[in-house]
Amino acid sequence: MEQDSAPLELDDAFVQDPYSVYAKLSAEGSAHRVLMPPGVPVCGGLPVWLITGYEAVRSALADPRLSTDLNRMDRLFAQNEPDRDRRAGFSSAFSSHMLNSDPPDHTRMRKLVSKAFTTRAVEVLRPEIERIVGGLVDALPDDDTVDLLDAFAFPMPIRVICLLLGVPIEEQENFKSWSRALVSGDSPEAAAAAATGVLTYLGELIERKRRTPTNDILTALVSAHDVDNQLTEIELVSTAYLLFIAGFETTLNALGNGTLHLMRNLDQWEALREDRSLLPGAVEEFLRLESPLKHASFRCATEPLNIGDVEIPAGDFVLLAIASANRDPQRFDDPHALDVRRPTDGGHLAFGHGIHHCLGAPLARVEVRVAFGALLDAFPAMRLAVDPEELRWRTSTIIRGLHALPVRLHRG
Repeated sequence: MEQDSAPLELDDAFVQDPYSVYAKLSAEGSAHRVLMPPGVPVCGGLPVWLITGYEAVRSALADPRLSTDLNRMDRLFAQNEPDRDRRAGFSSAFSSHMLNSDPPDHTRMRKLVSKAFTTRAVEVLRPEIERIVGGLVDALPDDDTVDLLDAFAFPMPIRVICLLLGVPIEEQENFKSWSRALVSGDSPEAAAAAATGVLTYLGELIERKRRTPTNDILTALVSAHDVDNQLTEIELVSTAYLLFIAGFETTLNALGNGTLHLMRNLDQWEALREDRSLLPGAVEEFLRLESPLKHASFRCATEPLNIGDVEIPAGDFVLLAIASANRDPQRFDDPHALDVRRPTDGGHLAFGHGIHHCLGAPLARVEVRVAFGALLDAFPAMRLAVDPEELRWRTSTIIRGLHALPVRLHRG
């Protein structure tokens, strides 16, 4: 049946605490008509179907009738939102990559990138990741209050992705300022300028890789375009941009969100201090409890489909609530609690499911494990420097991340 009631208007209260809304909606079914929160870039106020609950979200993530194709999305925005400026993020060089494509284009692009993110390939990078993390930890002050996001969680994954892309060390400073503008949410104009700056730089870097190939993933992508004709020029630049954005957002938020919950549950912090063998499972628990992406990227229905007892018409936008799935009480015992000893076979969806399962998951896992190991070694008495209720979550359709995370550092 179709849902006849007026859409639920999401607001800042939802941004700050989506879980109470998910719980209320899930009690009513799996598919819910909502309006996106005002102020969310590109899609504020947009009517969408929000899918909640583990089984419904997992099934929808793998449903080929829910398309992520950029061109299809662009046409839908033209029908639903005539203001072209608000749709800019969907219809530019920023978006012509595998995350916004369906097979066979998705299959072709993903295959070109996948070799760089296998578990084996990532393990080869571990010494460099440990060196980057160690340098950042050594630079942190002792017995002082810092924003852990700005001083540590933010620069670490940027340095790693710059390593993968072959960005010279002396040129990485620009990526820090661009990244800050992109994640802050303070100024859409500054974010747009930063995104343009990244694209311009990547275009220039691609030309340098053509002239002087190096041993990195960007050189491999240039070869795929120039030699094998497997990427268009716009796909080449856009794929590099996707790797940059995805390369730091997931790790940044996994570190920040995990630290917050450990600081709010110091018995769990102490458990990790005493037994580092718990760390791999703890990272999975951080990802489950406060997923770095609260929603998967936008889908649209290519044909009518039923989710639960609701029929979603063809052409409607669909948003899949990963964060709801990962706290579904029908799937996870005591789902709102942090438990670093929780069995890891629960199958959280923090990295998605199906053909769009996060390609960088092995890299993110290694980065987060190494980072928490270093923090536990260096600052065993680290504590939150503010009341948790003072912390604010970023206004975003997809991202679940904090604006800042002030902590008091204490070395051993």
